[in-house]
Amino acid sequence: MKLNSARLAWHDALYTPWDSQGAHVEQIGLLGCSVQKTEKSVNSRHAMHQALSGHIQHAICTLPAALKAFGNHMYSPLATDDDKEEAEEVLFMAVYSMGPKMMAKKFIKARYVASTVLFRYRRMHQGGQSEGIDPLPTPEAFRGWIFAVHGVSLPSENWGREWEGFVARCFDACNDLDKQALVPVSRCINVMKEAA
Repeated sequence: MKLNSARLAWHDALYTPWDSQGAHVEQIGLLGCSVQKTEKSVNSRHAMHQALSGHIQHAICTLPAALKAFGNHMYSPLATDDDKEEAEEVLFMAVYSMGPKMMAKKFIKARYVASTVLFRYRRMHQGGQSEGIDPLPTPEAFRGWIFAVHGVSLPSENWGREWEGFVARCFDACNDLDKQALVPVSRCINVMKEAA
């Protein structure tokens, strides 16, 4: 496990590496055939990974449930639909509390806009170093994706007035929630690096 970033550590702490393909090829070379095994070999690399993972997982468990769900949705290889729904809800409530109140019709559409921004944010920040490409860089692509996935039509007229500010607040809220979720993991990494 490499402790280069909190995002990568979150993923790796919940990911269990299996034996390499090289070990399988070596077995075929030695035996002349493939033998199915139900157990995996535990070596010092696995033990070290498990020890580091335990510290990171403990740090993750100190988070409130909403932040833990947000972080799991963003970085966990074991993320569930429940994590996704809770992350979307916490994001929407954070954004809604920051901005002006909305009429019921816009409020319903705003939930889909917030979930789409979370999709974009997740795609842009997966991989640990925030180097992803924005999958929906233009308002046209954004509106098209919402219509294709959710069946919700957002008119192109007055996009800037109607939705641009809300989308910007969604990205700001994603960034804030992301930072809050990664604080204990970053702290844990710093402690482990100082100890090493």
